Amino acid sequence: MKVDTRDLISITEASSKGVSKLVTDAEAGRPQVLLRNNKAVAAVVDISSIERLQRLDELEDDLRLLSIALVRAAADSGRRYDLDEVLAEAGIDPDSLDDE
Repeated sequence: MKVDTRDLISITEASSKGVSKLVTDAEAGRPQVLLRNNKAVAAVVDISSIERLQRLDELEDDLRLLSIALVRAAADSGRRYDLDEVLAEAGIDPDSLDDE
């Protein structure tokens, strides 16, 4: 989403415009970026923009998981280990696990 520099407003200016005007502008597709000490600190945007950002977050998470799965699949030797093998390699008596 590109923001027009005319939509950068100070918090003081936003207060004088009023919430209703900020919301009307956002609904019309003009997000308002609020500045405090010339630093962007908040934005008033329409709901569809928020929904889009949430969907992008979900897709980013999905892509991260997919990349992990692909790396694991590429590195998988196919070898599987029996629990008794692992315990023996670690020097753990399987019967001692029942005591806890």
